Amino acid sequence: MRSEFSPVEGFDPPALGEPYLLTPGPLTTAYTVKQAMLRDWGSWDGDFRSMTADLRRRLLALIGDAKGEYDCVPIQGSGSFCVEAMLGSFVPKDGKVLVLANGAYGLRAAQTMQYLGRAFTLIDKGDYLPPRGDEVGAALDADPAITHVIAIHCETSSGILNPVAEISEAAYARGRKLLVDSMSAFGAIPLEVGKIRYEAMVSSANKCIEGVPGFGFVIAKKNELEKAKGNSHSLSLDIHAQWAAMEKTGQWRFTPPTHVVAAFLEALRMHEAEGGVAARGARYMKNRNVMVEGMRKLGFETLLSDRWLSPIIVTFFCPSDSNFVFERFYELMKDKGFIIYPGKLTVIDSFRVGCIGRMDEHVMHRVVEAARQSLAEMGVASAAPPQAALAQRAKLAA
Repeated sequence: MRSEFSPVEGFDPPALGEPYLLTPGPLTTAYTVKQAMLRDWGSWDGDFRSMTADLRRRLLALIGDAKGEYDCVPIQGSGSFCVEAMLGSFVPKDGKVLVLANGAYGLRAAQTMQYLGRAFTLIDKGDYLPPRGDEVGAALDADPAITHVIAIHCETSSGILNPVAEISEAAYARGRKLLVDSMSAFGAIPLEVGKIRYEAMVSSANKCIEGVPGFGFVIAKKNELEKAKGNSHSLSLDIHAQWAAMEKTGQWRFTPPTHVVAAFLEALRMHEAEGGVAARGARYMKNRNVMVEGMRKLGFETLLSDRWLSPIIVTFFCPSDSNFVFERFYELMKDKGFIIYPGKLTVIDSFRVGCIGRMDEHVMHRVVEAARQSLAEMGVASAAPPQAALAQRAKLAA
């Protein structure tokens, strides 16, 4: 039977019987975020139009756009809807994209380009390393047809925090444009336009802002929004059309997720009260540090070196002990109040533990203790990974 959760350091636990979600989103949300969804809203009503305008203003405030060059356009659907909308709207039909991949989400961007039928080329770094600025520069120098670069800010299939600043410098030094998938990083990792140049970025309501799933948003230069007219392959994913409608009427073109918007506004207010991007990122970093230190003491090894570990999610190798079965470990952790994430690597067995959501370092100490107890219940003597996994890591990361 699942144990009850007690409040820790001002952070309410999940509702009785609910586990903490140690995933990159959906994630554990605050009571007040959940409560915000208890009222119904008219999607065309003036009160809801005001909520949409407030949402857009608050998100723009997070990028430090002192010149007023950017605007925010919310889009119904999951994060992948927004990535497809960004690629389909901002890349001209005769454009070409350099896709930077080091995990599933970079590869999904490449797959999206295939579906769009638009030209692209791919740098695939595998699971262990980020794309670097010099590699991007060399690829752009070799192919003058490339008009855009898309980078994943945090690749959650491995947990790598990619160096978007140096990628941006390489792109703009050669007259190209950068698009950023900051799905799992925006709100906790700085992406200020005065420090990192990009034409557009996308993120989602159910990530570092700590809202619930239902929509994402695009933050883009206004001149790029204007140029996007006629580019899109899709009626519902046309960012220019969504933007133009919101500018004219204050309304979403099609039925908005009204309850999700209300919850997100509450999450944005909590984000601001906590101290914004810097404070949210610092809490997640502390969560990661406590959890990684504790898991390593149990014998677990991280996929990545400390240099590339993000404060969003961490990938661990599965132990080599024959008594370790991930599905059993997952259920034991769930019984103790924690839902972890399966691995998403192609060559090595692994699992992931998220660091984001409405929780703090005290919760992460409990995560480590739950892992220790679960290993003991399984009869796992050591959480050390197979030597072959370490050798593979060393080989691929060299």
